[in-house]
Amino acid sequence: MSKTPAQRAAKHGDRAVPGKAVPPANPTVQRSPQQARSNANLIIIAGVVTVLFLFWYYHLLTLNQMTQLSGGLAMPDSLIGGYDLAYLESLRSAMDADALGQLSYLHKTAGLLFPLIFGFTWLLLIGQNTQRRTLRWVLWSAPLLFVIVDLWENVAIDAALGAAELTAGDAALAGGLTLARWILLGLSLLAAVAAVFSRRVGRPPELLAQQEG
Repeated sequence: MSKTPAQRAAKHGDRAVPGKAVPPANPTVQRSPQQARSNANLIIIAGVVTVLFLFWYYHLLTLNQMTQLSGGLAMPDSLIGGYDLAYLESLRSAMDADALGQLSYLHKTAGLLFPLIFGFTWLLLIGQNTQRRTLRWVLWSAPLLFVIVDLWENVAIDAALGAAELTAGDAALAGGLTLARWILLGLSLLAAVAAVFSRRVGRPPELLAQQEG
């Protein structure tokens, strides 16, 4: 004899009742747009703090300490205006193999982490604050290019300083990448400011009044 729906439900639970929706075992937590934005802002804050720390550690601490191994000559990465063949030749003469190895190791550690974390943080920051897709991609171009140029610069400097014979082309490439790197870093900072400003300008006046109140 077949059982009634009530009897099947009592024995097997709601799964035995045809047509009755069964909630999933692990329902996904629904997040409001405000909660999602708040979580993204926390990630951005953590990323900015990490970027500031890495900038201090890489540019202001370790690269400065490397001058103790080069007779006081600054490392190529820290020269905002770039450098020429003569400067790299002087640096190669002043640094021995161990010193060049330490610089190369620095490029593979802090010199790798800084642009990657900077790029991720800036892409998220700009994306969170820019409504228009075209403007977002325009502003994204600066940090994206910065990451590419910075990583390429590390390879170019190591290749130039470690080459058996330094050529004018190697020096020009490394110096040009260093100059472009600093320019793109500055443009990335301006892009972040523009993104935050564009978000504020695009908000309705009543929303701005509520937030300021």
